[in-house]
Amino acid sequence: MKKPLLTVNDIVQITGITARTLHYYDRIHLFKPTHLTEKGYRLYDRSSLEKLQTILFLKELDFSLKEIADILKLTKQEQKQILKKQGQTLLSKKQRLETIMAALEEYVSGNDISHLEIFNSTSALPLREQYANEARFMYGETEAYQAYNETLEACSPAEKEERFSAMEEIFKQMASCIHQDPSSEEVQRLIEEWKKILMQFMPCDAELLACIANTYKFDTRFTSYFNQYSTEDLADFLYRAIMYHINR
Repeated sequence: MKKPLLTVNDIVQITGITARTLHYYDRIHLFKPTHLTEKGYRLYDRSSLEKLQTILFLKELDFSLKEIADILKLTKQEQKQILKKQGQTLLSKKQRLETIMAALEEYVSGNDISHLEIFNSTSALPLREQYANEARFMYGETEAYQAYNETLEACSPAEKEERFSAMEEIFKQMASCIHQDPSSEEVQRLIEEWKKILMQFMPCDAELLACIANTYKFDTRFTSYFNQYSTEDLADFLYRAIMYHINR
């Protein structure tokens, strides 16, 4: 015959959690016993066991005990909506962990730490955001930066996307020319196109272009981005092509 009520020891054997945890859950009003005996022993009915299993499930989903207490007060439909959002959060964490594991393997294999993909996913921003930060950092309140900022703010989202996409397309074409001399006609034509796009955002004198060229070559955020388009060192190739354009 089935026992109508479960003791603390029964719960421990069924779920694997400790008696201490059960006592703690009782103390914070997260999971209280169904009954207390005259001697103060905790007893639980079978519906309580289902609630505890729900608590343990939510805990595995990385919810805090406070969040779990709030979730248990919601309707089943409301709980499902929260769990769907949590699923997306856990998926992002999974992808992040996969990136970390891949970076760890690269590092153990001897790759330099500054070139690990983990920095692309954590520290480095998308290139279009880096352009904005680069201009702000290097030029601050100069006329060049003010012109850049005013132009960017005046652009619609579609115009910004079009210009940045055009810039990225040039980098892809440059990658296909990487075995040419940086001074070649085709490469310099692409540099001219690149410069024209930059000039839509800000004035581009030789000093500014040289700063950008150096950033492309020596800033690991940019080198990692450019080199995804080529098995060769595209960042260095861009640097040499820009410097030739400035000094010719």
